[in-house]
Amino acid sequence: MEYTGGSVAADHLCVLVHGLWGNPDHMKSVAKALREKYSEEQIYLLVAKRNSGSFTYDGIERGGERVCLEIEEELEKIKKKGGKTTKLSIVGYSLGGLVARYATGLLEMRGVFGEVEPVNFTTFASPHLGVRTPLRGWYNQIWNILGARTLSMSGRQLFTVDNHRDTGRPLLAVLADPESIFIKGLRRFKRRTLYANVVNDRSAVYYTTYITKTDPYVDQSRVKANYLKGYEEVVLDPLNPVSPVSPKSRNMNLADFTTSSVGYLRSAPWMLALVIFIPVGIVAFLLNSVVQTFRSSRRIRLHESGLAGIKVENYRLPIWIKDIRGTVEDVYENLNTWQGESYLRASDDERDDGELSNADTKIIALERKKSHPQYPTLALAPSQFTMIDGLDSVGWRKYPVWIHKNRHTHAAIVVRSEKETFSEGLVVFRHWLDEEFLA
Repeated sequence: MEYTGGSVAADHLCVLVHGLWGNPDHMKSVAKALREKYSEEQIYLLVAKRNSGSFTYDGIERGGERVCLEIEEELEKIKKKGGKTTKLSIVGYSLGGLVARYATGLLEMRGVFGEVEPVNFTTFASPHLGVRTPLRGWYNQIWNILGARTLSMSGRQLFTVDNHRDTGRPLLAVLADPESIFIKGLRRFKRRTLYANVVNDRSAVYYTTYITKTDPYVDQSRVKANYLKGYEEVVLDPLNPVSPVSPKSRNMNLADFTTSSVGYLRSAPWMLALVIFIPVGIVAFLLNSVVQTFRSSRRIRLHESGLAGIKVENYRLPIWIKDIRGTVEDVYENLNTWQGESYLRASDDERDDGELSNADTKIIALERKKSHPQYPTLALAPSQFTMIDGLDSVGWRKYPVWIHKNRHTHAAIVVRSEKETFSEGLVVFRHWLDEEFLA
């Protein structure tokens, strides 16, 4: 990747971390945008490489340890060349945002932030609350419980069914705990910014990438988008992203009906292809999951025994500030898209909540009371509501993104390939670099 590296004169190191099933090329457009804005004398770029491809199956913890080691090695490399890094920024895409948050805690723990100033922490379409679909009843058991078994350790962590280091809590809950080293490290950054797709993100839906309890974009006919000036049709105004549309103005006229019908007819061949090929894809996906889980388990054993090039004992210090314990991709995305969303409403039968502890029952009851009829609260897990509170406590600058040209918005938001239909991602980059990124 020709945009990486930099001059020893650069005092600002910017690290880019790709997502699940990803590789450094997925961050090429991000690196290119940064390099076009800042010269090699201003910004030194590092695209993390040790967590590529199927290595992303190995879990957020191990991915974070690999990225932390890469950052430390790069800082030492720059120092040996005669450079002096004084500022550090980290950019995470998709799962890379969670890996970056874990690495941030390790950097804090290892004293790196005492030597360099944390400046920007940015995520693009990162599932901060996991990928659990807001479902209740037996739908929850089928998708959220079985789905967690298809992506090895990363899957268990993303679906929040893991037990991190015998804390009795999922890793993502620990990452968002205000008393953890991870939140302390995150607070250190001058600016924390996130960008979230509001529609068609089949990998990481809006509620988790925006860290929110509601989703006003489920029925797009009910809302009118309000865009930021200069970034129209792509970046929404975070203070007033949408306005409700009156029922009268939503009445479908003949032209709307005709347009809608034509759209359905045009999509019919695509839907037929899904009916034929998705079952085949599911079989391939499950077989691949078995293979990758086996390989991942073997890598994890090597990693834990110190035979994978990382001295794990250097990264396994206490995680708390105080001493307390508390086609594969396409198939996955299509399966995830099939799941609807459930909500918490005052009229709900509490028996649908399942077997919850007293503490969790109180959390759900409180969120049910706060649910608004217009934008009802999603049926998140109790731990996810707690994560939202913990993450919001550090202060984020959040930007909703509405991409229209390509339905694969998860890839388009970072322009994963140079397609014309991904061009709206360049508008996102322009906003990030002109309005948010601190050099």
